[in-house]
Amino acid sequence: MSLVVDRRIVNRGPHKTPGRFATEVIAADVHPQLQIHYKSSKVKAYLKEGKALRVETTINNASDFGLHKTLNTANWRALRATGDEINSRFLAAIGEDQPGLPDQATLEAVVGPSIHEGQRAPGLRFGEPRTMALLASVAGFAHVIGGLTNKGLRAQIAVSYQPNYSSAQASYDLRRLRLKGFIERIDGTHTYRVTHHGLRIATFFTQLAARIVVPTLTDLADSSLPPTTGPRPLTLAWRNYETELQNLLSANEFTDHSRKLASKTQKPRLKAS
Repeated sequence: MSLVVDRRIVNRGPHKTPGRFATEVIAADVHPQLQIHYKSSKVKAYLKEGKALRVETTINNASDFGLHKTLNTANWRALRATGDEINSRFLAAIGEDQPGLPDQATLEAVVGPSIHEGQRAPGLRFGEPRTMALLASVAGFAHVIGGLTNKGLRAQIAVSYQPNYSSAQASYDLRRLRLKGFIERIDGTHTYRVTHHGLRIATFFTQLAARIVVPTLTDLADSSLPPTTGPRPLTLAWRNYETELQNLLSANEFTDHSRKLASKTQKPRLKAS
């Protein structure tokens, strides 16, 4: 409680802090609320419409936080600042020891153009044949003692991508790999070594394409053909989705057709005047 409201609380003696002090966890209808009471004020965390975490501070008495009650601009800004600080501390306490959210910037820095040390590095676009061959070569060079050179890279790319892969193309690719932190130059040489960051990303992208993306896309593209082996879970789930969707559409079309047919065959009623 003291961590959130940032106020000292005295439980005993003549200087005992007035008010009710409690931390409650309310779980009615499986929507928990965490409430912290301090003097006549309260701060709570709950799920907004059951979807998003919301933190709300209610200050019923400005004196609880050493603020003045007079309605003016200065007091209002001080009250808002106090509420913002309490909300921030509450969120920080809730998120303590929680894993961080995935960072989209990491993916963008690899697959898109980026600036490193004032120099522009072209992106390594996932799925592009030349890029995938380049990443596979980087992952394969991790255990080569001699390091990565222009000549060695050309030999690898010529096998997996393009026989006439040129020295200029290799220099271009080595430069963007270096700027993006995949490789680093060995001082005094034209040889590069693969960094730990480069090895992790290159290996992940290569395995992701070879074991998941390409096989699954092949199954989805040839969904009309019976699989030679058991379908992958993702492919099976997609086929079930397509089947259920088609059944729903067919049922709706049949219902609409029946209604139109009934309206055409229904005899008009004569109303006596």
